[in-house]
Amino acid sequence: MFALTECRIFTGEYWLDDHALIIDGAHISAITPRSALPPELPCYTQGGALLTAGFIDLQLNGCGGVMFNSDISIATLESMQRTNLASGTTSFLPTLITATDADIRQAVAVTQAYMAQHKHHVLGLHLEGPYTNLERKGIHPAPLIRALDPAMLDFLCQHGNVIAKVTLAPECHPSHHIQALANADILVAMGHTAANYNEAMQGIAAGVGFATHLYNAMTPTSNGRMPGVVGAVYDSPNIYAGIIADGIHVHDANVRLAHKILGPRLCLVTDATAAAGAPAELEYFDFCGTKVWIRDGQCVDEQGTLGGSSLTMIAGVRHLIAMGIKAEEALRMASLYPARAIGQDHHLGSIAPGKVANLAVLTGELNDTLSVKATLVNGQFHSGIRS
Repeated sequence: MFALTECRIFTGEYWLDDHALIIDGAHISAITPRSALPPELPCYTQGGALLTAGFIDLQLNGCGGVMFNSDISIATLESMQRTNLASGTTSFLPTLITATDADIRQAVAVTQAYMAQHKHHVLGLHLEGPYTNLERKGIHPAPLIRALDPAMLDFLCQHGNVIAKVTLAPECHPSHHIQALANADILVAMGHTAANYNEAMQGIAAGVGFATHLYNAMTPTSNGRMPGVVGAVYDSPNIYAGIIADGIHVHDANVRLAHKILGPRLCLVTDATAAAGAPAELEYFDFCGTKVWIRDGQCVDEQGTLGGSSLTMIAGVRHLIAMGIKAEEALRMASLYPARAIGQDHHLGSIAPGKVANLAVLTGELNDTLSVKATLVNGQFHSGIRS
């Protein structure tokens, strides 16, 4: 048991000054006035740093020079987690992009094994495809895009304890497929979809609860008569959405608009690839068989199609603040709201007694100068890492 002192604590709701956070093992034991700390308790002073819940990335294809699709292994997940710590990210959903049935089965097995070894690091697997619409494939490999067959549907539902999220195109699947996935406690997301408004609303009624990288690879609100998938998301009171706030994938004005409408249902995601937190000498990487180049912070193929991002969660928080979203709300978009979206907010996403001690220690002002000083995962302190 120890205490973190000389820090401003953001609980997820409000700031606490002159308080200490007591950690017992992997969990938060108490938040107490500094003056009430037992004298025998070991204290680690944070020099006025900001203490917040660790960030949760719901869409992470790779980082630190590796891609999950390229090496579906525990070693890859360990590398991704190490890289995450530098950006304040303590938990994530490894994302397998459109792949074969064999790779999906391997990803489930690897993720299950990793989760058994490391609690509260990986919160489940995200399958982004292959059950999407070819019309909105983006950079995903066209030959592998297909409908969800009964055998794989059964497999996915049997592994709802490992698969946290499945992104599909609702117009390409019968409602009972979506219902079955949702009934297996899998968060069904719509993405890479050409659905019109009515098709999207039918998917939501069947159990779709999330929109993958809002605005990207989905039908927009074209005019007053064609609301599209974006309009369906805005017209639904319960659906969550992820958004890539890097100034490249989505215009800042559209991020602000989404936040005004969705509020606590809008989650910051990175959609990061090997380029995020990678060595400076990395010039390109493999994206499911396509060479993707890193150019001026963008990840693009030879045709200029975006292939994920180089964004980190702390950079996304800074960008949100710079575009006018309050710092407290930007922090919630990176922690509390993602935890709620996947039903993990009872033990992650905010600071409270009894919750897991997954924390980010930040330095700088409450503006776009924020950087990561350290992270704690399951109460274990990680320091000396770059932000």
